[in-house]
Amino acid sequence: MPERTRSTPPRTLAEALRTRDDASLTGLLRARPDLLTPVPSDLSQLATRAGTRASVVRALEHLDRFTLQTAEALAVAPDPAPYETLLALMAGDECDPEVADALPGAVERLREQALLWGTDDRLRLVRTARELLAPSPTHPSPTGLGPTVAEATVGMSPGRVQEIVAAVGLAGTHDSVSAVAALTSLFTDRTRMSALLDEAPTESLNVLSRLVWGPPYGEVAAAPTRPVQWLRDHGLLLPASARTVVLPREAALHLRAGRAHQSAEPRPPAVVPAREYSPQAVDAAAAGQAFTALSTIEDLLKDWDEGGPAVLRSGGLSVRDLKRTATALDMSEQLASFWVELAYAAGLLAADGEADERFAATPAYDAWLESPAQNRWAALVTAWLTATRTPGLIGGLDPKGRALSTLGPELDRAAAPEVRRRVLALMATLPEGTAPDPDSLLTRLRWERPVRGTASGRSSGPATTADIPTARHTHGASAVGDLRSRIAQWTLSETELLGITGRGALSTHGRALIGDTTPGTGPLGDTTPGTTSGTGPRPAPSPAELAAARARAADAITPLIPEPLDHVLLQADLTAVAPGPLERPLAELLGVAADVESKGGATVYRFTAGSVRRALDAGQTAGDLHAFLAAHSRTPVPQPLTYLIDDVARKHGHLRVGAASSYVRCDDDAVLSEILADTRSQSLRLRRLAPTVLASMADPAGLLEGLRSMGFAPAAESADGDVLITRAHAYRTPPRTAPAPVPEGPPVPDDVLLGAALRAIRAGDTAATVVHAPVPEHGDLPRTPSAETLATVQAAAMTGAALWIGYVNADGAASRRVIAPVRVEGGFVTAYDHTADDVRTYPLHRITGVAELTDDPA
Repeated sequence: MPERTRSTPPRTLAEALRTRDDASLTGLLRARPDLLTPVPSDLSQLATRAGTRASVVRALEHLDRFTLQTAEALAVAPDPAPYETLLALMAGDECDPEVADALPGAVERLREQALLWGTDDRLRLVRTARELLAPSPTHPSPTGLGPTVAEATVGMSPGRVQEIVAAVGLAGTHDSVSAVAALTSLFTDRTRMSALLDEAPTESLNVLSRLVWGPPYGEVAAAPTRPVQWLRDHGLLLPASARTVVLPREAALHLRAGRAHQSAEPRPPAVVPAREYSPQAVDAAAAGQAFTALSTIEDLLKDWDEGGPAVLRSGGLSVRDLKRTATALDMSEQLASFWVELAYAAGLLAADGEADERFAATPAYDAWLESPAQNRWAALVTAWLTATRTPGLIGGLDPKGRALSTLGPELDRAAAPEVRRRVLALMATLPEGTAPDPDSLLTRLRWERPVRGTASGRSSGPATTADIPTARHTHGASAVGDLRSRIAQWTLSETELLGITGRGALSTHGRALIGDTTPGTGPLGDTTPGTTSGTGPRPAPSPAELAAARARAADAITPLIPEPLDHVLLQADLTAVAPGPLERPLAELLGVAADVESKGGATVYRFTAGSVRRALDAGQTAGDLHAFLAAHSRTPVPQPLTYLIDDVARKHGHLRVGAASSYVRCDDDAVLSEILADTRSQSLRLRRLAPTVLASMADPAGLLEGLRSMGFAPAAESADGDVLITRAHAYRTPPRTAPAPVPEGPPVPDDVLLGAALRAIRAGDTAATVVHAPVPEHGDLPRTPSAETLATVQAAAMTGAALWIGYVNADGAASRRVIAPVRVEGGFVTAYDHTADDVRTYPLHRITGVAELTDDPA
């Protein structure tokens, strides 16, 4: 087949792809990675795959609003359509200059995506895209246009067509085809069409005004009103079914002044500032919330330290356990769900995998706790940024009508990471300290990734008229599009919770997290839609990019996080005030020896008899507590606190509880007599075994709790009579990895894969299109010296070129083959054999010679 030149119009999409250079094909494969799975054998197969319904739908979903509007206009234009026709549909009779300036870029983006092919005088939308976007009675066009006159009159009786022709003042014809052509010519003639509408009753014009921007279909009564009847008589409403009429496309375009869309949007809407603060105030607010986020995760996993809630049979956390966790964290259940999901996404908690499966902290949590605060925060926010888990869905229903639960299996949404990165990128375009208007930000996101079917910008609801009850055709927003808007709204809230933003504005460390924010680029290598390189899915950040983002964020927030303190302020009312974050040993001891009374800029701890006894149960002595508090208090230890510790320590362990079912022993028989005489001990069913021993039918834990409720301070003892120290046991799962994000589709290929795939496609296409000569006799094989054969094959392996070779197999059979060498080593050449459509290895000594593919090997 002779090579087609750029001056020869391509007849198919495959021929159009053959005229592209390597950079253009690489851009197509990067923008539509599903075309590479598996690698097409040649350009014809690539073109076929690019026209499949699933691939076209995916490509349309990644177009910005104006490019999608251009595709919708092409779907209602003639096929093929000259560029001037498309311009008229997009810019209207007045030729909006802004639309005219932006249209070439939209056409080029459609070409790059292989959704459009052909020269400017013969633009062709791929057939599948036209079928998806073109109007039909069951699927009105997103433009709101109905079928053409020719399409709407199919099946209409010839006599009825002639009646319409006569009613509009046209001469009668001998056949319906010419009559329809005459009617179409009238509706597309601006002057004659205006004259016809000047004759229409005002009520008829009102009916048309309600149908002009769609939907174009309407139901009519059995006895239509006079305005509707006038429109039917003059062909401005044509029958679509027994009770349904439609406004033909040509008439609608005249009423719209030639525009396919009510409002073309060639430029992305700006993100509008809402409030302005000083950058210092924003950073301070964000850093404070970042520290709160760390504390919340610690409180959550401390609550689950000895083993968390059980895993439901269907997976996830029960509503009861979620309520208990929310109560322990003193927050709403929805907010508790977010923190639980965040810890799970960061790999800090998981299911233990045991027979009685429970959630618990992972070993990674212990390593996380030992890290500096800035590193812990950076690990959380990068996990959130890339996670496909979507906590905002919790409480909703899955497709089968079942409730979505926290940590359940149905919460992954592949669009979540992209939307989060894009929201942060748009916020970064505003000046420092500026909070965006949420509505304008959502509007911008909808422009970048519109819901297919509403790209025209018109109302998605049906038209209503008093005379024509509406047909039931709507183009409401899809669930996917609605989900993206909801994810964006959740992102704005979640960034505030995590301390990425402060007072609604992106903080300094938030900007460091997403990195480069120059025009055209976004977070972690994201690309702004609406540019030539911005169509198609955006690659997820690589591990190296994530590590760099984590380091940048940690460095930026370090000066804003206060250094941990090694002291508290003890007060006479048995409280201790921590004026900031505490060093871990001090925080852990206070967490055992005192109860948290309030949190905020400063944490207030309160010492009680119960909290002091808890410390003694954990192995501390009164002397240890006195020394520790004296060493870490900037104020003298108050006398009431000293007395409290000594009083509790004096009583602690005076009573001993063991297993009988259980027993109590005490060296002071008067204390045991007091217990027996107390009516509150009746439930313990005690009896005296000896002057210093009481036996009980309650278990040891119940006996301990009962005696403590009576005001005593018993201690548990072992079978050897030693006091049992009840330190909290930190339960951990086996090593677990963080849940992997669920990809939205095939991953965006890297440069190495793209280069190899392109070479294979080019070579396969060359083999498929070259005219193969009959296999010659042995004497006609290419013949070159061994050194020249080796050098030529090595050069071809480096450049990706294809070669003719003569080859003699082990049985002596000679053949001539087209190969694309990949590797040459050890006396063998590994190549893609286009003749066999397979990768094969050939011994160099069996190759008789080589020839360039363009040469005549004979």
